[in-house]
Amino acid sequence: MCRLLAYSGEPIFLEDLVCKPEHSLVRQSMQAEEAKLTTNGDGFGIGWYTGFADRREPGVYREVTPAWSDENLLALCAAVRSPLFFAHVRATTGTSVARQNCHPFRYRHWLFIHNGQIGDYAKIRRRMEGLLPDELYTARKGATDSELMFLLAVNHIEQGIAPIDSMAAMLGEVRRMMADAGVVAPLRFAAALADGETIYAFRYSSDERPPTLYLNRCDHGTIVASEPLQDRANPCCPEWVAVAPHSAAVVQGESVRILPLDVTECAVRKAA
Repeated sequence: MCRLLAYSGEPIFLEDLVCKPEHSLVRQSMQAEEAKLTTNGDGFGIGWYTGFADRREPGVYREVTPAWSDENLLALCAAVRSPLFFAHVRATTGTSVARQNCHPFRYRHWLFIHNGQIGDYAKIRRRMEGLLPDELYTARKGATDSELMFLLAVNHIEQGIAPIDSMAAMLGEVRRMMADAGVVAPLRFAAALADGETIYAFRYSSDERPPTLYLNRCDHGTIVASEPLQDRANPCCPEWVAVAPHSAAVVQGESVRILPLDVTECAVRKAA
């Protein structure tokens, strides 16, 4: 399973979260504490927004080397300052180690990172791809379930559905396809989606074991992460709060709203 990080708030250098904390994302790439796999060395990526109105599309840097061994990542994080950025370290769940399979995934001004997997993904992959319109199918560069889920959610967004309902509708579609294919392995989903102004973070699973996801309201903004970046036993450490299962968090700087993510109900509404 992967580890992810998202930030919204006052502009800061990426290294302040990606590299410098005692349990930074780079550290988690070597030694994750709350994941099935300790090492997340199958590639990494960062994505960031400039904050300028005439530069809506985010910058992205992705590579297949482990995060702990890439000097370019350290140099970029020390030089790039952003009010909203994503970072991700990957542990593949079956698809190849390739740059196009590394997160974040980008489409126009949207960014997406994900930790989790679709159980028996190969059994429904073709049906999922068949739901994409031509433009989004062409935009698909990799082979992961993560990118495909992202593009399916974007398809709903472009039809005028709100981001949280779009993600819930997508998850409902995946659940129905899994059921139709007789898949009993779980769907697990912790993810973040951004449009340059807002982060939408999600925690969901079809069983009782959703991937971990935490929020931290720091002095200058809000952090979303798979694991706390500091030692929680340290009394000087700001509080890390777990996102409840089947929930979505809407983050804009220090403002955070928690909403229910009712996949079944949303799927029924959409079908009706």
